[in-house]
Amino acid sequence: MKTILSIIILNYNTKNITLDCIKSIEKNYPTQTQSGEYELIIADNASPDNSLTAFKEFQKHTKIKKLQIIDNQKNLGFSAGNNRAIAHAQGDYILILNPDTIVPPDTFISALDFIKTNPDAGAVTCKIITSTGALDPNCLRGFPTPWNAFCHFSGLGKALPSSRLFNGYLQYRWRDISKIQQVDAIEGAFMLIPKKIGEELNWFDEDYFFYGEDLQLCYDINNLGYKIYYLPDVSITHYEGASSGIKKQSEKITTADNESRRQIQKHRFNAMRIFFQKNYSHKYPKIITWLVSFAINLLHKKSN
Repeated sequence: MKTILSIIILNYNTKNITLDCIKSIEKNYPTQTQSGEYELIIADNASPDNSLTAFKEFQKHTKIKKLQIIDNQKNLGFSAGNNRAIAHAQGDYILILNPDTIVPPDTFISALDFIKTNPDAGAVTCKIITSTGALDPNCLRGFPTPWNAFCHFSGLGKALPSSRLFNGYLQYRWRDISKIQQVDAIEGAFMLIPKKIGEELNWFDEDYFFYGEDLQLCYDINNLGYKIYYLPDVSITHYEGASSGIKKQSEKITTADNESRRQIQKHRFNAMRIFFQKNYSHKYPKIITWLVSFAINLLHKKSN
């Protein structure tokens, strides 16, 4: 049977969390989806917690028919690490899936059915639920234009949650999250993309080490003329921040030490600089570029 779906999971130092994710896939999709066979590709960014050994042991006994384990040999970051794994994929559709997720029945099948029957779809996500039961706001968001970023970081959006004008970035505040809809951007926790579109874009931009790469890919998909969709009828659970350690809700499960968290914050704010420089610096006066740079530097200092 033809491989229709390639599921990519990039691991870094989250062995047990990643195994929980894989086991949820094995339980709910032991051999195939209704659309055809799938393959699971686990790439490891040189984790110091013996992740590779654990994954290879799991491979000996799993019901999953097609399971590849890729040793990236060093910490390549999110973009390059996923790109190395995607190079091994055989499916017509590629699913980027975070290791800190749990996948229930029907999610893969419904997302696949939708993207196969909507040729204008360049990427699809599902409803992403956090460990607290809330919606992960990053699964339907806008792009961080200077205005959207100002409203987000200044608190204007949070103060006026029903305002579309002030919530151009976290759009769940004014959108009807119960409806299938086109959105500007989704997140890399669950991102289903036709392989031919990803190949046209050369997948993730490796100028981004961690953070921002999913926004950039969404931006590029939009520029190609494809649409990005949010599907509310199926979901995953996302224990966000397990590998980074900078999310309050993941403090009890993260494996990141203080130095790792400091580096993650550095990459986070670098991603903001890169995104603005690539996509907006030529569209705005120099004074706006200076103000954006100043604001990012200030936010970075406050995070330390």
